[in-house]
Amino acid sequence: MRLQLFFFLGLSVLVSGGESSHDAERRMHPVFSLMGTGSNPIGGGRYKRAMPQIVFDAVRSEERYAEYWQGLAAQTLDQQLESKLRLNTQLARNVMLFIGDGMSIPTITAGRVYLGGEEKQFAFEQFPYVGLSKTYCANMQVADSACTATAYLGGVKANYGTIGVSAAVQFKDCQAQAQAAHHVSSIAAWAQKQGMATGLVTTTSVTHASPAGVYAHLANRNWENDAEVVGDNGDPDLCPDAAAQLINSPVGQKLNVIMGGGRENFLPKGVTDSSGAPGRRLDGRNLIDEWKNQHTNSAQYVENRRELLNLSNHTSRVLGLFAPYHMAYHLDASPAEQPTLEEMVQSAMEILERQSAGRGYFLFVEGGRIDHGHHDTLALRAIDETAEFDKAVRFARSHTSTDDTLIVVSSDHSHTMSLAGYSSRKNDIFGINDGQLAADDLPYATLSYANGPGYDSNYLREGGAVRRKNLRAINMKNKDFMFPSTVPLESETHGGDDVAVFASGPYAQLFTGVFEQHFIPHALGYASCLSDRNMCVDGGVARRPR
Repeated sequence: MRLQLFFFLGLSVLVSGGESSHDAERRMHPVFSLMGTGSNPIGGGRYKRAMPQIVFDAVRSEERYAEYWQGLAAQTLDQQLESKLRLNTQLARNVMLFIGDGMSIPTITAGRVYLGGEEKQFAFEQFPYVGLSKTYCANMQVADSACTATAYLGGVKANYGTIGVSAAVQFKDCQAQAQAAHHVSSIAAWAQKQGMATGLVTTTSVTHASPAGVYAHLANRNWENDAEVVGDNGDPDLCPDAAAQLINSPVGQKLNVIMGGGRENFLPKGVTDSSGAPGRRLDGRNLIDEWKNQHTNSAQYVENRRELLNLSNHTSRVLGLFAPYHMAYHLDASPAEQPTLEEMVQSAMEILERQSAGRGYFLFVEGGRIDHGHHDTLALRAIDETAEFDKAVRFARSHTSTDDTLIVVSSDHSHTMSLAGYSSRKNDIFGINDGQLAADDLPYATLSYANGPGYDSNYLREGGAVRRKNLRAINMKNKDFMFPSTVPLESETHGGDDVAVFASGPYAQLFTGVFEQHFIPHALGYASCLSDRNMCVDGGVARRPR
């Protein structure tokens, strides 16, 4: 009885915050713990939870001095004043929305180190305005790419797994999908009504959740072809699949640019594409041929990098399907066969500018495989995809004017990857944390996941006990290395934390603060005179003075 009393007294002290403040500091914020003796006071080993002595190897020698940091702050202050004191309230003639699928804030931070150091910046991080977007679905705390696409493209929060429909539509409800009253139109539809050219570019299938938000209305994000609809006991005639909607819907038919993967969803079973992969459609339709027949000779279908880069300057529309399903990761792709995201964006912008006839264009761009890398806890692939995504953003911003082109960069949701520990500057972001050993006397990775398949590849089971593998014996720079995760899951989950929004161009100042994700297209629409609350004349060609 007395032992139980002491236990509960001790527990109550901890719970009530009675732990010594000095003890708490040592526990939560380890410092140098060197065990030198005799004539070598700083030699010897170190405690397993303590930080080693880290020699500061400055990226620049001037970083050792306060004047460097003070000068850097002054430079940043000048840049902030210059960009913030003059608000750009011109008409956004062109609008580009870039979505890094699953590009969480830790992904961006790790990506900087991948670029060359903690002090590096992605191109979109240099945009003058930054905000935070709240990503939850209408019915879920942690979102997927379907409900979020409805939010950032259609301006309405939707249910998990549904695309382009309101929250009145439950997952897999074909009857509800068929009701036009439940359909949510995207900003691409708004732009087309104003005579603007429109397009989408993705590294996933063009029928995947994010790009489908541009043109589709689906009760199930997986209904990318009619076989998937039938498999859920749905009626493809009542609830057409994403590929069919892309080819036959009013928005899909008007798109000037469609680029990504997904050939299998457009071809019937029994027909193979150029790579030998079979089609998946049950209705016998070849939707690629249907697209070709819908449009004039100036519309071109392409399947590889060479065909894309050799497009005629007279091309009015392009359907580029570069893979049977998703395009290959950049680290795996054949440079001769698969275009980069930057190259696709470059070609898209050229076509849209020509076809806009002075009325501007809307372009949706997705770096979709960041998300897939995270789901498999393949951090190296996810972060490399982020770097490729940034190259496309850099090209778009450097080849347009901030006077008339609004570019917004964000993510649909986050992931569970964290960047943790006390590593020294310039430590390999894909390597072992060099500042601390764990309580089991083993090193741990700087990058890890809260859950996912990395659990099985980083733990050993021996005699009923589970222990961690020694990461020193593993090549963590292998692009197929699954980074450690705490909870074993077949696929790592999304995270529910807010994602960053970066903006540059007319009315970029609207994208500051913390706001609901569905606000994004309304702000884009206001800047480009597509929303109900516009201040435009002549159908959106000019803006009235404020």
